[in-house]
Amino acid sequence: MKQTIAIYTLTSELHDEKAVEGVTRAFLTSLGIRYELKGGDYSDYGSHALNLIYVRTGGTEGIFRRLLPELQARSRRPFYLLTSGKSNSLAASMEILSYLRQHDINGEIIHGSSDYIAHRIGLLEKAEKARLTLCDKRLGIIGKPSDWLISSDSDKEKVRDLLGIELVDIPMQELLDEITDSEKIYEALKTIIDRHQLQGFTLRCFDLLTTVKNTGCMALARLNADGYVAGCEGDVPAMLSMMIVRSLLGVSGFQANPASINPETGQIIFAHCTIPLDMVERYETDTHFESGIGVGIRGYMKEGPVTIFKVAGDLSRHFIAEGALLRNEAKPDLCRTQQVIELADKSLTTNYFLTNPIGNHHIVMPGHCKDVIEQLLNTI
Repeated sequence: MKQTIAIYTLTSELHDEKAVEGVTRAFLTSLGIRYELKGGDYSDYGSHALNLIYVRTGGTEGIFRRLLPELQARSRRPFYLLTSGKSNSLAASMEILSYLRQHDINGEIIHGSSDYIAHRIGLLEKAEKARLTLCDKRLGIIGKPSDWLISSDSDKEKVRDLLGIELVDIPMQELLDEITDSEKIYEALKTIIDRHQLQGFTLRCFDLLTTVKNTGCMALARLNADGYVAGCEGDVPAMLSMMIVRSLLGVSGFQANPASINPETGQIIFAHCTIPLDMVERYETDTHFESGIGVGIRGYMKEGPVTIFKVAGDLSRHFIAEGALLRNEAKPDLCRTQQVIELADKSLTTNYFLTNPIGNHHIVMPGHCKDVIEQLLNTI
């Protein structure tokens, strides 16, 4: 699969080719994007990260209908119909899209100003590249989910079918057999990663408190910074959410749970005893909050825009909200990393968190990323 944008064309024979070519050059140049112009040769349709059909003129509806069986055989992705609006191309695109909808085939017309079109194509490209990146990933579940995660199950078949991710069960004892002493948790986890060819995992980490008298907090913080997805408490939906974030945005995600919520201000304190080291400007070590032993991490992330995200374990629904990290705190009666985040839409505190949440853990990431995450999840 080529990690590029391919543009294929639909053109009526009734239109002057030279005139159409001039409009094509001007229109595509105005977008300021990088692409391969394939013209009317659809022989490799579906082989690029993003495949666009540029409807250049009207009178192309019948051409598309004749092509459709071949195109569907090459790709099951939605049809993206690019149009400038010249030469009745928008009207033709609407007729084509209507035909697709009548046959329960997904599609979209990409039309508007040059800036809008370029932005829309950019979102689609990021989402399609992330979808390809997710395919064939292997994520480990080391030990079962923690006993208190009673709503955090996963549907392995749906995860494989929709995301292309294989979830691999790994007994906790296999990890424990690799830990020669309490300071070797990081090395033991790396061994498990290499043995099972994993790109990430979630760990039933509280078992380490009773077996090796230490925590996995530092090991997980380091492994996330190394580029793996390393989640806590055997929470599979949280791990999947972190994997989506990394594949789509190339950044780590902070797995945390709301410690308190203020519906009147839209402010939520998110806290956990570990955070990826590549997400913080600085950090301190402390004991693990619940147990008072081992190492917990108090990380200080840069204040500013953030996005909060969570996907359900069967991928049936998801939550995305944008907000701002107002400040980091260091209260002694909470998990060590503490972030005060104000939601842009404060009604979500009651409409989601206090009435219909997806478990307790959520993923915090820097920047406002709602549009691109929505694009990926809406097309899987």
